[in-house]
Amino acid sequence: MKKLSSNEQEETLDTLFEGRLKILQKKSGYRFSIDALLLAQFIEAGLQDRILDLGTGCGIIPLILIFRHKVGAVIGVEIQPSLADLARRNAALNHLSSHIEIWEEDLKTLKGESLGGTFDVILSNPPYRQVGAGRINPRLEKALARHEIKATLNDILQVAHHLLKEKGRLNMIYPASRAADLIQEMRKSHLEPKRLQFIHSHQKDEARLMLVEAIKEGHAQIKVLPPRFLYDSAGGYTSEAQELFVYSFSDCP
Repeated sequence: MKKLSSNEQEETLDTLFEGRLKILQKKSGYRFSIDALLLAQFIEAGLQDRILDLGTGCGIIPLILIFRHKVGAVIGVEIQPSLADLARRNAALNHLSSHIEIWEEDLKTLKGESLGGTFDVILSNPPYRQVGAGRINPRLEKALARHEIKATLNDILQVAHHLLKEKGRLNMIYPASRAADLIQEMRKSHLEPKRLQFIHSHQKDEARLMLVEAIKEGHAQIKVLPPRFLYDSAGGYTSEAQELFVYSFSDCP
């Protein structure tokens, strides 16, 4: 009987898209949620785009972008060594190591020169809570993912502006309750919101999340997309939410 390593004892092997995509995650550390799937689907990117994921975690969004959306390659940046290691192993597990590069680094120190230049698309599923807003989780992975301990919203926006090409696109998911903060800070950073979509749990609920695409040095005009609802009256996923988990043969690979 094979003896499990300490890593294997602390991890789960989860799947998406009828088992075609495999994802290792920590049993008790930070685990990705539907937020990551929503952001991955919202992003508009092509084969030739250079893409950067700020705070990639276990690498879930780069995996989805390459697997489903036919992008060529993604660089993921992750400050936590344990998560950066998971992201690399997830890329290898899905035979995508040649398409996904993981940098274990503080995003605030990133330089365009070391990354090979600027990017067409930057994405971030950042910590949602300011320090002092709510109890900080005693588990470090979860604390850093949920609270602005290592990087604030302003840090992410400044880095994005620095690393984006002219008219490059920043995509983010953020709490709808902080919509005014996000739009105001984006504009201060010369990142003009151009596409916005609100996410609701149920039809009669207030918006819980928002998806935003901003253009570096863009003009002031925003397109508000129809809202998305995650759950139906019976408590199951709506048909549009189910699309987040579905694989079709028009997808890659």
